[in-house]
Amino acid sequence: MTEDRDFSRQSFLGSRAESKLAAARVAIVGLGGGGSHIAQQLAHVGVGHYRLIDPQAIDASNLNRLVGATKADLDADRPKVEILSRTILGVRPWADVQAVQKNWQEVDHLIKDAHVVFGCVDGYGQRDYLEGAARRFGLPYIDIGMDVTQLADGTFAVAGQMIMTRPGGPCMRCLGFLTPDRLSQEENRYGDAGINPQVVWTNGTLASLAVGAFMQLMTPWSNDKNEYWWLELEGNSQTVTPSQQPKYIPRQNPCPHHAGADSIGDPFYALGIS
Repeated sequence: MTEDRDFSRQSFLGSRAESKLAAARVAIVGLGGGGSHIAQQLAHVGVGHYRLIDPQAIDASNLNRLVGATKADLDADRPKVEILSRTILGVRPWADVQAVQKNWQEVDHLIKDAHVVFGCVDGYGQRDYLEGAARRFGLPYIDIGMDVTQLADGTFAVAGQMIMTRPGGPCMRCLGFLTPDRLSQEENRYGDAGINPQVVWTNGTLASLAVGAFMQLMTPWSNDKNEYWWLELEGNSQTVTPSQQPKYIPRQNPCPHHAGADSIGDPFYALGIS
């Protein structure tokens, strides 16, 4: 065992967890504050294969939250995917990292190639499309997002959510998170603190919840077999609770929003992980 493959401190995950994680392929769409935290944490737990997708280069506003980014990256106008590739390989030099500076719709074969898709995107519409792609390929989808809202007294409320859905269970429309009203809004309209308000500690908390959901999917350390997760972060009190919002009623019929011949997955695609 090489020095960087000593996972003895997480042996409670199960005797085969190390090999499962090393064989796992994850797609991370969006490498800002949330996606960068997720990539870093997955490298630390020993995930072996990454598909990093983000069209943007770093800008000055990213330095308040983009894990692994430096002033030198800003000066070099470095793509976010390159920064996170460096972060992952700095922790696990043996990892397989495919990094593409494009919109995910242009490289959806990288999503198909994954075992789990992480969505760290802005806007309800983008979430809807990305979850739909995950359903089409028969993959679990883990989504995070946060918002900042100005209160009547001039203070601000910080909140966020982590939602995990998977084929056979309810989607984000079934749960009531994606509604017609929300989907009709402009995708980048985010709260009252300016466009896309983000802070590193909230991003980090939500990313940790997302990685926790992933670990429950991939390893036998917990007996929880939830059909979905919807956890809410109340940032001002720094508490995380299961959402009371889901409108989903368990039923035997498949999700009506991602059903039919075009939404049941690729019959020639197998996860290939044991």
